[in-house]
Amino acid sequence: MDNPTAKTSTTQTMAEIRQWLGDRLSTAPAVREQHGKDQTWNPGAAPDAVAFVRSTEEVQRILATCAKYRTPVIPYGTGTSLEGHFSAPFGGISIDLSQMNRVLEVNAGDLDCRVEAGVTRKQLNTHLRDQGLFFPVDPGADASLGGMTATRASGTNAVRYGTMRENVLNVTAVMANGEIIRTGSRARKSSAGYDLTRLLVGSEGTLGVITEVALKLYGIPESIVSAVCPFPSVEACCTATITAIQMGLPVARIELVDAEHVKAFNAYSKLDLKVSPTLFLEFHGTEASAREQAETFAAIAEDLGGGPYSMATKEEDRQKLWQARHDAFWATKSLMPGKDSFATDVCVPISRLAECVTETQADLAANGLYGPIVGHVGDGNFHVVLYCDRNDAQEYAKVKDVYARMIDRAIAMGGTSTGEHGIGSGKRDYLEKEHGPALSFMRAIKRALDPDNIMNPGKNVAI
Repeated sequence: MDNPTAKTSTTQTMAEIRQWLGDRLSTAPAVREQHGKDQTWNPGAAPDAVAFVRSTEEVQRILATCAKYRTPVIPYGTGTSLEGHFSAPFGGISIDLSQMNRVLEVNAGDLDCRVEAGVTRKQLNTHLRDQGLFFPVDPGADASLGGMTATRASGTNAVRYGTMRENVLNVTAVMANGEIIRTGSRARKSSAGYDLTRLLVGSEGTLGVITEVALKLYGIPESIVSAVCPFPSVEACCTATITAIQMGLPVARIELVDAEHVKAFNAYSKLDLKVSPTLFLEFHGTEASAREQAETFAAIAEDLGGGPYSMATKEEDRQKLWQARHDAFWATKSLMPGKDSFATDVCVPISRLAECVTETQADLAANGLYGPIVGHVGDGNFHVVLYCDRNDAQEYAKVKDVYARMIDRAIAMGGTSTGEHGIGSGKRDYLEKEHGPALSFMRAIKRALDPDNIMNPGKNVAI
């Protein structure tokens, strides 16, 4: 896209879109920069223009124009992804869906709803609260539901309620040729045709632009009990998690926080936790069942040297605890001023979780690197935030090597290079190692649906 013909086509695309979108097509440098760089050290690249859309039909007109001139299209939600998903290495048009923020319908009797892609998870849950319903997928950031669908997001509640893959009923999307499709019905199951919903969930904008999402909903639990339990080691935390899952304890959240994160939480979120590897937990149910679950886990923890075990039932206490967990990235970053951050994740079968985490910690220690670990350990997913000075070539090389070994280790244990962050541009090199010959079939799908490679080029399976 760096040749003169490509630049001319982009200029023509912008001129044609501006005729009807007007000043909602921005070429302001600050706006373009914001829409090309995420919060991590992925280098980023600004698009040529940003289109602020308000309807599926506007997205369709933009896609039709971009298809005509073969101009790249990069969907943008709230900009919270961590693997360079929305950078624009070949220029093109960033489609900002944040103004598509209407809750279109809520079907309380069927426990489902339909929203525009720009609705955020917090906005939806505020809308649902008076009906006694909630949407459980919680990646931490107040991400858009379209973006969460496109990246197959997960979060703290996944161990009980599943990820976006399990909670999306269907999507409305504009494909590379400008056609609008809806991938399914409101039925909870179907055997009709290929599962296009699951194809687009996690496609990261490389096959089409998701403009509406139909979602499963759940009743707000009668009682919610949160708990905090320190352990003598990360391995003990993981063993407690595995024991609870294997015995069928219906825990809603179970989060690992290593000692470095606890230090950061105490400083950043004004907590007073024991500085030790810790599990944050939450139990949903009736008042009796939620408390029984919490007490059952307390017994598991005691057998592994965990404690003291403390429970929180007041909403303000629970909110403070989980807000600290959601602020984990910023908490550790505040302790490492001037350092670049490299947030990444892997996921393994839970029986290998303790082994994978402890080997990763040993690798970090052997290389003298600061890499605090936190994770949704109930489903075998953990995150490492690696810090280094990018101008220090030796330190940077060590970080990249530890990062690569962590992914190799997870894959060797039957796991994946990413449990929820996605591939974007940051993890493309690991797809072949994980999927082998299957990658060529993924690329064949990409070519079939996007033959001119205009949909978020350079990301995911990247042709």
